[in-house]
Amino acid sequence: MTKELIIVFVKNIKLGKVKTRLAKTIGNQGAFDVYSELVKVTELATKNITTDKRIYFSDAVIDSKWKTDFKTVQEGENLGERMKNAFIDGFKSGYNRIVLIGSDLPDIKPEHLENGLKALHTNEVVFGPAEDGGYYLIGLTKMHNFIFENKPWSESHLLHNTLEELKQNNINFKLLETLNDIDTFEDLVASNFYKNSIELQTKIQQLI
Repeated sequence: MTKELIIVFVKNIKLGKVKTRLAKTIGNQGAFDVYSELVKVTELATKNITTDKRIYFSDAVIDSKWKTDFKTVQEGENLGERMKNAFIDGFKSGYNRIVLIGSDLPDIKPEHLENGLKALHTNEVVFGPAEDGGYYLIGLTKMHNFIFENKPWSESHLLHNTLEELKQNNINFKLLETLNDIDTFEDLVASNFYKNSIELQTKIQQLI
C-alpha cells in the first residue's frame, strides 16, 4: 500500500439524477449524455496513475467502471458528510496524503492529481479552485473536520469561507490551477470538451 490515496466521487449515472442544473436547458437525456462523457474523462485521467485509488459511488457500485480499483458507496446526509467520511476511512487505513476529486471536470488531467499530492508534502491542505467559487479537488494530510461542516455547498463563496477558516486556525494550504466544472449550459458550450466532440454536439443540438 502506498502512503498516498486518490478518492474519486462519482454520481451513479441515472436519467433525471445527474447535472440537474444543466438539465433545465438541455433536458434529462442531454444531462445524462454529458455526465456519462465526463465520467469517462475522469476515469481516463486516473487510469494510469499508480497511486492507490478508491472510487465512491453515490448509490451503488458499478463494476464496469474503474475495474481494478477499490469501489464503495458514499455515506452521509450531505456532500460535506460524505467527503468527511471518505477521508476518515482513508486515514484509518493508514494513508497520510489523500486527495479527493469529483467527476464533472472536462479538463482534469493526471498532473492535477499529482500536483495535489505533491503539495501535501509541504502543506496540510490543498485545493483545486473551481471557477464558480467552489473547488474540484481537496487534499489533506490529517483530518480537519470543520472543513466539511456548516458550509455553503454549491454556492459561490464556498472556497472563500473555507480558506478564511483555515487562516483563522493557522493551517497552511496551497491552491492549484483553477478549472471549470460543468454545471450549466453556458459552462458546457464554453468548454473545449464540448467544442472538440462533434458526437456530443450532435446529441445536444437534437435535444434543444
